[in-house]
Amino acid sequence: MSTALITGGTVGIGHAFAKALAKKGYDLVLASRDLEGLEKVAEEFRSTYSISVEVIRCDLSVRKDVDSLAARIEDQKRPIDLLVNNAGFAVHESLLVTDVSLHDRAFDVMCRAVLVLSGAAARAMKIRGHGGILNVSSSSTVITTGNYSAIKAWVTVYTEGLSIEMKGTGVKVMAVLPGWVKTEFHSRAGVKAHSLPDIVWIDVDVLATTALKHLDAGKVLSVPTAKWAFAVWVGHILPRRATRALSRALSKSRES
Repeated sequence: MSTALITGGTVGIGHAFAKALAKKGYDLVLASRDLEGLEKVAEEFRSTYSISVEVIRCDLSVRKDVDSLAARIEDQKRPIDLLVNNAGFAVHESLLVTDVSLHDRAFDVMCRAVLVLSGAAARAMKIRGHGGILNVSSSSTVITTGNYSAIKAWVTVYTEGLSIEMKGTGVKVMAVLPGWVKTEFHSRAGVKAHSLPDIVWIDVDVLATTALKHLDAGKVLSVPTAKWAFAVWVGHILPRRATRALSRALSKSRES
């Protein structure tokens, strides 16, 4: 039986990936800061899907926690067949702040941890000749809404680079670029998004199942749903002046 490790697997997109993989018969390793949430989700999945669920409490902004999780991923006696780097949060913060602690944490959780954990998975999976690494990026990479767009752009380009290094090894590497997904992600950051029309939203379970199908098919970049694939395509071909104007309009809620 295959095993998947998911960071931030107790809520939102991470929980949807965990559920989709549990339905496919994967055993799970769930990593999160929220021990209570981990135990609750683990019990739910054990009873519902009759799978093994290991929980690891860790904070990906703490380097020793990241190193410990990387060691778990590289443990060949307990192999991880699929790594889902999902943990993250919205950075609804001005680029002019003097206190950059939120930006620092964002870099640690969504860049450095992805680098370290993906590297650990790639080394271990390369030895075995198979495996998968799925990094959750964002469709915001095609616009310029502050540091979140910049960070997720890094995730996308990093993933593409890793896919080149892993070509021919049997290890699949993919970034998923979600659009607006109905989870608690935005409200936790104070992002005023739920007034947007229904057409822009993606169902979180559709996102997870589509991304996993794309990974199986060997895609390097996944944009679930046709409407968001079209939106990302438009974002890539727009003149940068137009992209900045759109981003300005989307960022106005920071000033309210």
